[in-house]
Amino acid sequence: MNAQVWNFPGGLQLPANKQQSTALPIQQPPLPRRLVIPLQQHIGEPAVPCVEVGERVLKGQLIAEAGSAISAALHAPTSGTVVEISEQPYPHSSGLSVAAIVIDSDGRDEWTTLKPETQYASLSGVELLQRIRQAGIAGLGGAGFPTAAKLAARAQDDLHTLIINGAECEPYISADDLLMRERATELVEGIEVLMHILQPQQVLLGIEDDKPEAIAAVQAAIGERSIRLQAVPTRYPSGGERQLIQLLTGREVPAGGLPADIGMLCVNVGTAVAVADAVLRGRPLISRITTLTGAALARPCNVEALLGTPVVELLEFAGLDQARLDRLLLGGPLMGAALPSLDVPLIKTANCLLAATREELPPPPPEMPCIRCGDCAQVCPASLLPQQLYFFAEDHDQLMAHDLFDCIECGACAYVCPSSIPLVQYYRASKAEIRDLEQRQLKAEHWRLRFEQRQERLRREEEQRTADRLARQERAARVQAHQPEVQAPAAPAAQSVIERVKAEKAVGNAPDQLKRLKIEASMAQVALKKAEKQLAAHDTEQLRSQVTELRVAAEEAKAALATAEAQGAIAEPAPAAAPVTDEAALKKAKIDAAMARAQ
Repeated sequence: MNAQVWNFPGGLQLPANKQQSTALPIQQPPLPRRLVIPLQQHIGEPAVPCVEVGERVLKGQLIAEAGSAISAALHAPTSGTVVEISEQPYPHSSGLSVAAIVIDSDGRDEWTTLKPETQYASLSGVELLQRIRQAGIAGLGGAGFPTAAKLAARAQDDLHTLIINGAECEPYISADDLLMRERATELVEGIEVLMHILQPQQVLLGIEDDKPEAIAAVQAAIGERSIRLQAVPTRYPSGGERQLIQLLTGREVPAGGLPADIGMLCVNVGTAVAVADAVLRGRPLISRITTLTGAALARPCNVEALLGTPVVELLEFAGLDQARLDRLLLGGPLMGAALPSLDVPLIKTANCLLAATREELPPPPPEMPCIRCGDCAQVCPASLLPQQLYFFAEDHDQLMAHDLFDCIECGACAYVCPSSIPLVQYYRASKAEIRDLEQRQLKAEHWRLRFEQRQERLRREEEQRTADRLARQERAARVQAHQPEVQAPAAPAAQSVIERVKAEKAVGNAPDQLKRLKIEASMAQVALKKAEKQLAAHDTEQLRSQVTELRVAAEEAKAALATAEAQGAIAEPAPAAAPVTDEAALKKAKIDAAMARAQ
């Protein structure tokens, strides 16, 4: 408790405004009639539904699986029926809708079968990480990074310090304070599970010194365990991951780096309790403690609300006066986002709903030109130059040179700006533009690599086809070079057979030839007579020439017929040593000859 506490640059001393919501213990709101569970409640890829419309689900049943390694599963917050899987309003200042699973409650709140693991020490770190992943746990401190992925990134590396973040620094928010007061035992159980997974050399638990009840409860739960509880000064934003590490260890996370780069890992107290529930009691993350506060509420308090509960129902439970409500913030007054509607569901990262009146949080005055006073630089906890980031809002190279992404968007610079410049909004817009540009560049590079890989594949295929063709030609050349020596003698024999068959067919077909010659001679005479009649009727030079040609043809046909008749009278069949008169034999001989020529 009395170890050295370091400091971090900048920061603000702000009115806490936490006593309004800490007067009552954690409340249990009524079971909602309908729950809307967005598939995107965390950093990374959205979850993938594994239920269908019309299906009945039990409390704690898996309804959407993690979409990737950086994702988180979703479970039914209560028993009921899936009535929709569609676009639904989302708690974001943009007012956009996202895909969500809608469940109508049956009022029974019936649990599915749970699988607690009280003897977790017998399990390996990998097995425990899998349980945490299946439970759908994401960081409950605000960022919403999937816890299993965060732990797995350094589970086997040189990690020496585990830091538990209980420094809930932003005004109005008291969810972690009440959690530590009432569930200190579960918190310590979760820390021990994390210690078993990560095997750190030391565990540090930081709580702001304006939470004496929480400090006492946690210290009693720790007992003699090797967990060092340290009270840190109440100064915003001491609950920032980098700032708390600097307060507890004196070490600074390098620019552009992560705590893991210096062997440390930071986990929120709410996340640690969720880990204990998932491992020791088998319960997935289906609810969270949320602060309901603001002057528009009659009974500010903290509630343990089911994920997917309509925000309007929670506010009405706390006594919302809609006539006084001017702005509804998701989060605190400095880092929170204004919600355009009350018809949105509670999500995993919703640690506070601030229903503010106009007197409580008056609208900011009109933006004025920067006067270069330097107040923003003095309060910046990341030692940046906010005014320079503002001037270079559209110059990405300069923004990166001035370490834009080291900005934690705490809003301290905008809070002290005498010109009322919404600096954080400029930074967020610039970050979004740079991320979008980087994504487009990554896609372009990915497409270029795919194109080059395709071209290389086509080139290899063409080379293979060319090599195969040359190999076939080479084999054919070798065969042709050796075949004539073996097959050439067969050709004369086959040819002699064909000639013998043709000669025999010529003798055998003599009557047919004589008949054909008679027909040709008769047709020649008929054609000659027709031409002579035409010549007698019309004496022209063309007809005279035609008649002369037909007369010559008729005489030739007659002479050929006479010659054939004379030969037929004296012709006798010539004996053949091996007569081949069969059509099948002739066909076979032709095939043999053709094969011989081909070879």
